Amino acid sequence: MTIELPFRPLPIDQQDVRYAYGPDSDIQPGVPAGSTVEFDWCESTIYPGTTRRYWVHVPAQYDPCEPASLMVFQDGWWYLDPDGEVRGAIVLDNLIHRGEIPVTIGVFVDPGVLKNAEQSKNRNAEYDAFDDRYVTFLLTEIIPEVTRRYSIAEDAGQWGICGGSSGGNCAFTAAWMRPDKFRRVICYLSSFTQMPNGNPYPALIPNAPRKPLRIFMQAGHRDLNWNGPERNWLASNLRVAAALAEAGYDFRLVLGDGGHSPNHGGVLLPDALRWLWRSATT
Repeated sequence: MTIELPFRPLPIDQQDVRYAYGPDSDIQPGVPAGSTVEFDWCESTIYPGTTRRYWVHVPAQYDPCEPASLMVFQDGWWYLDPDGEVRGAIVLDNLIHRGEIPVTIGVFVDPGVLKNAEQSKNRNAEYDAFDDRYVTFLLTEIIPEVTRRYSIAEDAGQWGICGGSSGGNCAFTAAWMRPDKFRRVICYLSSFTQMPNGNPYPALIPNAPRKPLRIFMQAGHRDLNWNGPERNWLASNLRVAAALAEAGYDFRLVLGDGGHSPNHGGVLLPDALRWLWRSATT
């Protein structure tokens, strides 16, 4: 089926581009709102000495007798904030109401804060690492607290993970390390270039057995150091996308204008979720 897209002129200046939100990112009349519950987590064994908040958004259509799908978002409040750039719970409510994605519980997890005098953030240590610590943290500490309260599907095909910037490469790494748990991935403006010892994925993806992942990527023409020879966010994302293409992955790359801003990723969230949860035969 051919889809005709409306004409939109390209911006001449790419430095300060903002994208307009669609109706799926706003509260809509007649759409029942889910409930959001906030929790604190202060007893981490994977990241000792940290505290953090996380939120669980349960859609109005949730039925404990029918296990729900699961979507985990990094940088929790930033992705949940109804007045922010992503508005994750609003988007989930709208798409679930119309049956465009399955009934999905959203888990929005903040990065850890170290319990010291400076209350330093542990975000980069958690998100940029190339290991299985963060996904193990989710699977052994946060998600068991969720499944203790709510009925979640066990099928890895019903589990997704999302993040932006360092949270984007974190989401990618979590699914790469544990495709038996997470198989649907959204990564916006991923900071692959910040990973210790460099971005491993362009070399790793073509030489590893293909994993059962479906990946939605967003990159920006004017992302950080976009025309520099080193630590180039745009180039690093394009290299990962090229490796996924050459390895035959089910992935989609959306390349936008503008810089290292969550705006474009937030605007794309409804489309990204629809694409992730589309029928396998589409």
